[in-house]
Amino acid sequence: MNIEQFRNYCMNKKEVTEHFPFDEDTLVFKVCNKMFALASLKKWEEGNAFINLKCDPDYAQELRSEYDGVRPGYHMHKQQWNSVYVNNDVPTKLIASLIDHSYDLIVQKLPKKDRTRIQ
Repeated sequence: MNIEQFRNYCMNKKEVTEHFPFDEDTLVFKVCNKMFALASLKKWEEGNAFINLKCDPDYAQELRSEYDGVRPGYHMHKQQWNSVYVNNDVPTKLIASLIDHSYDLIVQKLPKKDRTRIQ
């Protein structure tokens, strides 16, 4: 997965917007103004690309024990966020699935009117 594929995958989801709220380096994807994915553009350029994704805490632990490329979220809540390294042992299909999982976790917590509109 490259940065364009990552961006396109996220942007094709309903109600998603992209932002640079922290600096000019950190690309953040939000659904209804809630973060579900973020990545450092500089890290992608350096060949050390990773995506921070929200994750169910039990599933996060399972993924971390199975893949070297899934680690506690860099600069994030370590129980609820993973850093998923894209050029490691994590298959692209799984990365896409983890993006979906993160998005779905955020959508589930939205107010009912927003959830209904999205679903």
